[in-house]
Amino acid sequence: MNEEDQPITNSTTSTATSTSTETSAAEKPQEPRRLPLRAVGLVVILAVVVVWQWYDTRSQIEGLQQELGRRLAEASASGKESRNLASEAREAGRQAEGKLLLLEAKLAESQSQQMALEALYQEVARNRDEVTLEEVEQLLLIASQQLQLSGNVKSALIAMQEADSRLQRIDRPQLSPLRKAILKDIDLLKSARYVDTVGISLRLDNLAASAETLPLAMEIRPPKVLPVPGTAPLEQDLWLNFARDIWGDMKQLVRIQNMNRPDLPLLAPSQSYFLRENLKLRLLSARHALLVRDPVSFKADIKACLEWINRYYDRRSKAAITMTEALRQLHDSEVGIELPDISASLDAVRNYRLARERGSR
Repeated sequence: MNEEDQPITNSTTSTATSTSTETSAAEKPQEPRRLPLRAVGLVVILAVVVVWQWYDTRSQIEGLQQELGRRLAEASASGKESRNLASEAREAGRQAEGKLLLLEAKLAESQSQQMALEALYQEVARNRDEVTLEEVEQLLLIASQQLQLSGNVKSALIAMQEADSRLQRIDRPQLSPLRKAILKDIDLLKSARYVDTVGISLRLDNLAASAETLPLAMEIRPPKVLPVPGTAPLEQDLWLNFARDIWGDMKQLVRIQNMNRPDLPLLAPSQSYFLRENLKLRLLSARHALLVRDPVSFKADIKACLEWINRYYDRRSKAAITMTEALRQLHDSEVGIELPDISASLDAVRNYRLARERGSR
């Protein structure tokens, strides 16, 4: 280290003294200068550094090239995979677009079907309402006929309740006035007095059928008196029996009977037949008067039947007593009850249907 510093000081001193001899040195010819050892070392070190840096740089470049190649390979594989995914995505997109178009077509078809179904439902609903109104009108017409023809309040009430239940199933606010009119007529029928027309008709039919069993008053015979057996000897008993039989036959030739009725009519067989038939006709006429709600004719027919039974038939017989009691009960029953008018509900249904037909036009 000191040795190297010494040449440096010598050189500095030489450079300092050389200033005085510049003119002389300039006149002398220049000799070739030798590179100092320090410069050579620096050059060598520099060369080594440069070589090392070159080698290091080359190694780094090779590493970078390898890394770049690897990255490029990975990027190529990734790009290839991306291209595959992109192609798959494009294919999926095309399929999804096709499915979307198909779904749109199906949606349009379903919407058209829904509109058709709604139109059909509206038509069916209108037809159902129309059919229901027709059924309600028929039920009210049946109820009116039951009241007018037979006076059967119970059947008319059942028909009107069925009509109200049909309207209740529709449950439309615009049917409220119609239901109100029907319920009002139902209340009128419930408050009306009930006449069992069917039961009275059946009783009259049974009485007409039992008219054949009524015994006539002129056919009544006293009970036969059986002879009391005697206790006489056998020979004497034979003669007495013979004489008694002859006397009994003679007594049968003429018979006197107290009927307790001085005006007992005597009828021929043909007249007896027509009497029974006329009694049946009177009972059937009473049933007809019951159905047409004619209480005057009904009571007149029942009264005529009672008079005929008291006059021509045996009043003490069981059949005559039963029939007389039944006829008296029928005579006392009220059949001429004023029935309510239910035409308001029928007119309301017809007016509603007429207004609905005009509105649909």
